[in-house]
Amino acid sequence: MKNYDIVIIGGGPAGLAAAVAAFDAGQKNVLILERDSCLGGILNQCIHNGFGLHTFKEELTGPEYATRFIEQVTERKIEYKLNTMVMDLSPEKVITAMNREDGLFEIQAKAIILTMGCRERSRGALNIPGFRPAGIYSAGTAQRLVNIEGYMPGRQVVILGSGDIGLIMARRMTLEGAKVKVVAEIMPYSGGLKRNIVQCLDDFGIPLKLAHTVVDIEGKERITGCTIAAVDEHMKPIPGTEEHYDCDTLLLSVGLIPENELSRGMGVALNRVTNGPTVNESLETSIPGVFAAGNVLHVHDLVDFVSEEAEAAGRNAAAYVAAGGEETELNEIPVEIEGGPRYTVPATIDPKRAGDKLTVRFRVGGVMKKKSVNVYLDDERVVHRKRPVMAPGEMEEVLLTRAMFDKHPDLKSIKIKVEEE
Repeated sequence: MKNYDIVIIGGGPAGLAAAVAAFDAGQKNVLILERDSCLGGILNQCIHNGFGLHTFKEELTGPEYATRFIEQVTERKIEYKLNTMVMDLSPEKVITAMNREDGLFEIQAKAIILTMGCRERSRGALNIPGFRPAGIYSAGTAQRLVNIEGYMPGRQVVILGSGDIGLIMARRMTLEGAKVKVVAEIMPYSGGLKRNIVQCLDDFGIPLKLAHTVVDIEGKERITGCTIAAVDEHMKPIPGTEEHYDCDTLLLSVGLIPENELSRGMGVALNRVTNGPTVNESLETSIPGVFAAGNVLHVHDLVDFVSEEAEAAGRNAAAYVAAGGEETELNEIPVEIEGGPRYTVPATIDPKRAGDKLTVRFRVGGVMKKKSVNVYLDDERVVHRKRPVMAPGEMEEVLLTRAMFDKHPDLKSIKIKVEEE
């Protein structure tokens, strides 16, 4: 059995950033395990621009952004294994994995960083009536077919769901010559970034129908059409609002699910809202020495924030290993939420271990206007941010500093409230 100080599960943007940060923090014995044939993860098929504005202060495509981090990994000679499937993680941090060269093998790690990303919700989770013909794809699958494999999934397209991948594929399919008839979204608001609605739908004259869903799929061998209808406040289709569209392709962009089967098997406590691990201020899970970052933790809107979060996880994992895996007595204070946030990452904070700066991220449960985000340490408000508009599709964040915590040596409660402005 080989021994490594830090093993990172997943070689996407989060895994790469975590590896570089851990290496730069002094832990040179680092290994990345990646199941694909190359590093970079989902960014390799995201050939559109819009990445890197925060991290590199310039606009890059997905492959360009990934390449920047792959080069950093290569320069540091950080070890990685490709085409390697991790089969099991034990609470003792023993990793069971397999690939063609090594067969089935085990690795003992002092710390593990979970960066497995997320997967798309499938048609099976939606209960749409109708046959199961060819021509129904998740938006990410269609993106890979077009951008990497060089295939066109179809020519007459309907898209269900307004997540960012679906919006981007509406534009991509249009640029490749397809006709995107409509984007239907069951919620009364879009699930994607405002800029993607403007750049991918409005600029190409593609209609977005909110509070609509697909109620029927037609065609036996191949999809020939689908029917959408408006829904009421209980998400039930409203009779008489049906609209039929002839199409040969239906793309599903109906949400992302953090990839946590390995985490669950390991015994990591998961958050019921995010479906990702519950973590503290160090991005450490319920198992000491096991950290999580990126979309496996909670679904992000910008990859720059994935990298920023993963770098923090890498530094904290390196500090854990440097301390010999021993943790001082913890004083974890749960982060309470009120007025709109659905969850926070981290879920608990130990003020003594929070560092000089700590970013707390969250999403709200609905569209909110003319509000303010406030953070209270005990009863004192330490953060006040006016927010003209907040939406579930865009992540919110607040910054807590060492100076704030130092003023409250006997801190008992941390609250994040969304209040009327």
